[in-house]
Amino acid sequence: MFSLISAGVAPGVALLSYFYLKDEYEAEPLSFVLRMFFFGALLVFPIMFIEYVLAAEGIVSSPAAEAFFSAALLEEFVKWFVVYFFVYDHDEFDEPYDGIVYSASVSLGFATLENILYLLANGVDTAIARALLPVSSHALFAVIMGFYFGKAKFAGRKRRYYLWASFLLPFFLHGVYDWILLAQKQWGYYMGPFMLILWWVALRKVKQVKESVRVEKMPSVKSQA
Repeated sequence: MFSLISAGVAPGVALLSYFYLKDEYEAEPLSFVLRMFFFGALLVFPIMFIEYVLAAEGIVSSPAAEAFFSAALLEEFVKWFVVYFFVYDHDEFDEPYDGIVYSASVSLGFATLENILYLLANGVDTAIARALLPVSSHALFAVIMGFYFGKAKFAGRKRRYYLWASFLLPFFLHGVYDWILLAQKQWGYYMGPFMLILWWVALRKVKQVKESVRVEKMPSVKSQA
């Protein structure tokens, strides 16, 4: 049991640690990051219940509907809602990269508990595949969400545009991910390139926001020198 739970927790904690430690200038309070992580974990239960009702009532009856409506729309909206209402106006959200940290903490909390429940039901043999696909995909959707939250918070102009992007892009990518799994018989041929592109886009967003923060910090560093 311990090894199974450890296998379920490890990928999410590792990915969250990676994105958290990427914050070079002003690390976020670990207590607040962990609070959002556990908040994200608690979202699993209401979302699972709603998804069960949608399936039981026949509201979602096709792979596309299940992928985009039951899974992607519901999960990404709830995570977006939590970040927007509990983090976006918080004093600790004081630089663009913070959007990535907090979005990742909520999303990986959700992915971690979901992963533990899946491994409890299906066994530890699926742990590597779960780490490479569902857990990492949740993290990558969150990076894109957090990138645009940071743009909305600090760009000044186009605030509404960036807020819409912070929800719609993760929702679309999540829907495509689930549609590949549900609708394609040989889904592995499509999932590999999709995940590689997703990693490339997410890491590029991390690099972009880190460079923008570095440029903003440079004048203060020079003035101190």
